[in-house]
Amino acid sequence: MNTYIVLLRGINVGGHKKIPMAQLREILSKSGFEAVKTYIQTGNIILQSLDETTDAVETKIHKVIQSHFGFDVPVIAKTRSELQQIFDACPFPLEKKQASYFILLSEIPLKTLVDEVHTINYLNEEFHIVNDCLYLFSAAGYGNSKFNMTTFENKLKVRATSRNFKTTVKLLELSL
Repeated sequence: MNTYIVLLRGINVGGHKKIPMAQLREILSKSGFEAVKTYIQTGNIILQSLDETTDAVETKIHKVIQSHFGFDVPVIAKTRSELQQIFDACPFPLEKKQASYFILLSEIPLKTLVDEVHTINYLNEEFHIVNDCLYLFSAAGYGNSKFNMTTFENKLKVRATSRNFKTTVKLLELSL
């Protein structure tokens, strides 16, 4: 069995795309996943699977959610090792890292697209793209940031979902 950390984008936010976590755990368990755990209500899942790749896990979970709940939800899966590498690669010093967001990308974007995105500048905001993660620090906080994830997804031609430092640390802990 392989352990995966699975992140869903845009569920249970503002009354849209409601997925009760107990129900999600149940349907994923019935779909062949084991040791299914969730963390808070925003689509953080830790589970075990016989599937050998994150792509296989993403596809299976995407289909299960679409079939059961009737809507499309972007799914990004990482192994614990992959998420740990992303966490460790954060280029910010510790104080900024603890206030930053990890925007996990569905794949490594093309260098030409990354170069183009790096021309975007917002006052008191800083971001770095390292492989399949965009690290964001906003002095005003994420909720007040001019950063728009949809814009970055479109420009980089990837899907993305964000988690803050505290949630990322907790997911790493829960996946041990």
